[in-house]
Amino acid sequence: MKVLVTGATGFVGRHVVSTLLGRGHSVVAVARSREKARSLPWFTQLEFISCDLHQDFRPALSGGSQPDALIHLAWPGLPNYRDFFHLGRNLPADLSFLEAAVDAGVSQIMVAGTCLEYGMEYGPLTEQGATAPITAYGFAKDALRKSLEFLREQKPFTLQWMRLFYMYGEGQNPKSLLAQLDRAIDEDAPFFNMSAGDQLRDYLPVNDVAANFALALENPLACNGVINCCSGAPISVLDLVSQRRRSRSSEIELRRGHFPYPDYEPLAFWGVPSKINALKPSAL
Repeated sequence: MKVLVTGATGFVGRHVVSTLLGRGHSVVAVARSREKARSLPWFTQLEFISCDLHQDFRPALSGGSQPDALIHLAWPGLPNYRDFFHLGRNLPADLSFLEAAVDAGVSQIMVAGTCLEYGMEYGPLTEQGATAPITAYGFAKDALRKSLEFLREQKPFTLQWMRLFYMYGEGQNPKSLLAQLDRAIDEDAPFFNMSAGDQLRDYLPVNDVAANFALALENPLACNGVINCCSGAPISVLDLVSQRRRSRSSEIELRRGHFPYPDYEPLAFWGVPSKINALKPSAL
């Protein structure tokens, strides 16, 4: 397939591009910074378009031959989940871009969603579950998905909504939990400040996230609509941090309870990745 990938230099995007290329797909990568793209190992293996989708998305859609599919990952302003920017700017800009992509003839569109669309729902979260976001980011993503569903009624296309949970790996945000822990270990810090760590979350290595994107992309009939992109196996934040500490052979002290629990997340929640799991060999 020929796949257009936006946000190609981001945390998820760089791994999705690498995975698609490794599976034999042709990629057109879109991101704002050509310099950042040049630093990535796949730069010479694809067509790259430097483009700020919020300023002018036309360069992304006016290249050579029409792509078979679009994977839309670009979304500025994270990890500030509460900023109105997500609703005031990102939502209308993304909707305009995606409608233009449909008008340009792209028949398969995959968009990154977020587990924050579920809101304060406790426990296992299914792909059929209701959404009730309480952050501007979660609300904007949920509104974008619902808007695209209305668009499909007038301009049919395949919509795959990859709802992301928590991820870690190369290129992760330096403010993310494990990145901060790694930095503290690298700097020989005597202790690491964290929350109490009892909250249960769903974490997935970013390489597995990228593999899920490719698998869903290649199976649009069996895997469409809302798709939970997650492990399905809850782990406490304390266990996650402790595992990383052991893997780094570190004795850094974990100072639990230094930070309060986030008020925009329930204490325990995780995803049920039914559609992705049904495509994997173990399910056959």
